[in-house]
Amino acid sequence: MSDQKIYQKFYPEGVPKEIGIPDKTLVDVVEESVANYPDNPATYYMGFQLSYTQLKDIIDRTATKLTQLGIKKGDCVAIQFANTPSFIAYYHGILKIGGIVTALSPLFKSLEVKRQLNDSEAKIYIGWEGFSGIVDPIIEETGVEHKFESNLAPYLSPDPMAPPEFEMGGDPTFEDVIREVEPNPPDVSIDPDDIALLQYTGGTTGFPKGAMLTHRNIIANVLQAYAWFIDKSPGEETLLAALPFYHIFMGTMMNFGLYLGAQIALVFNPREAHEIIEVIEATQATLFPGVAAIFNNLNNYEKIKEHDFSSLKYCISGAGPLPKDVWKRFEELTGAKLREGYGLTEMSPFVTANPFQENFKIGSIGIPFPNTDIKICDPEGNTLDIGEIGELVCRGPQMMKGYYKREKETANTIKDGWLWTGDLAEMDEDGYLAIRERVKNMIKYKGHSVYPTEVEDLLYNYEPIKECAVIGIIDDEGKENIKAYISLKDEFEGKVSAQDVIDWSKKNMGFEKYPRFVDFIDEIPKTIVGKVLHRELREKEQQK
Repeated sequence: MSDQKIYQKFYPEGVPKEIGIPDKTLVDVVEESVANYPDNPATYYMGFQLSYTQLKDIIDRTATKLTQLGIKKGDCVAIQFANTPSFIAYYHGILKIGGIVTALSPLFKSLEVKRQLNDSEAKIYIGWEGFSGIVDPIIEETGVEHKFESNLAPYLSPDPMAPPEFEMGGDPTFEDVIREVEPNPPDVSIDPDDIALLQYTGGTTGFPKGAMLTHRNIIANVLQAYAWFIDKSPGEETLLAALPFYHIFMGTMMNFGLYLGAQIALVFNPREAHEIIEVIEATQATLFPGVAAIFNNLNNYEKIKEHDFSSLKYCISGAGPLPKDVWKRFEELTGAKLREGYGLTEMSPFVTANPFQENFKIGSIGIPFPNTDIKICDPEGNTLDIGEIGELVCRGPQMMKGYYKREKETANTIKDGWLWTGDLAEMDEDGYLAIRERVKNMIKYKGHSVYPTEVEDLLYNYEPIKECAVIGIIDDEGKENIKAYISLKDEFEGKVSAQDVIDWSKKNMGFEKYPRFVDFIDEIPKTIVGKVLHRELREKEQQK
């Protein structure tokens, strides 16, 4: 590859090619925003706001109580919440005393909770009381020494730490416990290279692994994003939190919001388009991180044209491909700017994004963030040329320390200081990248390499299709073939056949790409952040 950084000439004006990464921790980030914006709202949740001063009070009480319970620097504490102010406060309370956070998905079942608690060696579990039926049956089979349930009621008031008007009875909640302590945490010396987060990979391609992300990793990624979003006003922005905080995409955006001194506006149920819109309008949200499924859901909301999206400065889609049709319709319906980016857990997560101002390319994941190097390699590690497809390899200050207790997997992923992503990509003549497929998802049809995400992107141009997913299957001749799972829009239910989809595909795709098999399905299986679970569909085929 003649010039691996040709993309830098397309950086928007004002975005530096390199940024300095200070020796700071995430604890410093919160302390500085509290000092700069003490009375500004830090969170918005179901109509109630917490100021930065109030947030610090809860963080300090949490840190104090955890210390009393014996948590020391380097110990792991697990939290399990949907998006609530308590997630932010307890996350940073753990960090304040040098603890390590591991966040569990609110969709986990008992065995998944047990697996992560044991693998992370968490000593304390704090979670919403509604999860007790999932957690209680397995908690004795873990190394957790103290389990606390959390009640959301205190956060539906102007002062969560005020004494409750009524005693509810039963065991005290975590809020009851920290309300009784003074906010005087010990002064713990934390190094920027200490681990802050055990962030588990999504498990879309296998057993989840705990990526060890340091304070420096996350702060580097926050500062890279800060440099990318040019038009920003510290202390005046509102970050929409529709994605779950436990996921690395929204977790880092949460810390970005705190660094910016922004109000973080939490959406109670992001599956409902009207709830997202209500929060946008109520808070005049300016920054909207999301995924294709969320933007597509908004596009299909019948009353979208009745609402005002003019406050939105930046909408960024990650955690999976953004179909061109979804991008186009969202911008047309809302007037907001939507750009696609790319990241992965092991990179904290952001690696690339499209510029917002100009020089963006739809269908591309954009260009690398400042301080981030990328290359496209063949399996032997040779750097490929422009237009050739190979594995995307990257490095930067946001790269993880490694996988927790998994030296072999770490060595297979980080080689000579470069992280191998497992994603097939190509670079164009301007240095813009396009993800072609996960290495494990690629289909070989009659000698041709077929990329499911490309076929899916083309299928979204067929009006009846609401959602789709494409996988490789073994046909009756024992050869790999192409199959599409389709979810239809309501108005087309029962009116479109599998043959209709195949016929449309024949007319609009190359011979080697169009699906030969089609199944209709009510809903495409996805992770909580909208990433298609191709693995689950392949397993479904294998069971037939």
